[in-house]
Amino acid sequence: MKALLISLTLMLTASTSIYDFKMNSIDGEPIDFKKYKGKTLLIVNVASKCGYTPQYADLEKLHENYGDKVVVLGFPANNFGGQEPGSNLEIAEFCQKNYGVKFQMFEKISVKGDDQHALYKWLKEKTGNEPTWNFCKYLVKPDGTVKFFASKVSPLDKQITDALN
Repeated sequence: MKALLISLTLMLTASTSIYDFKMNSIDGEPIDFKKYKGKTLLIVNVASKCGYTPQYADLEKLHENYGDKVVVLGFPANNFGGQEPGSNLEIAEFCQKNYGVKFQMFEKISVKGDDQHALYKWLKEKTGNEPTWNFCKYLVKPDGTVKFFASKVSPLDKQITDALN
């Protein structure tokens, strides 16, 4: 029975478009991904107490400087070393106070494991990669292609900015 459920989940995940997702923002407002149709997305699993946390500054710079070419979407997750223990409100306050984050943040989810959110199952299906740590990035192009970038790749790295053109 478990194998059947896994197979059905994979079949449903494989047939889903990024624009079929609906998720809550960090302040609880529903967001329909249809609003991003035709746009390039940079999806990042973020954490407030990680060595990569300073990447919030570069994510915000990417949002400010390339906002006409890419939509940055941050997904807090506590999957790696307990480095995102806060509530959604605490995370939002931290991001605003320390990094002036204006890009879209979502409520905390699980990006790996048995309780992995469907969005991250979809990203894994598309790339063969799931997050190995905080601040992994997925660049989703309007044509449906998805590219994975490891945590160590800065949001302003040439690999990412070149892919926006």
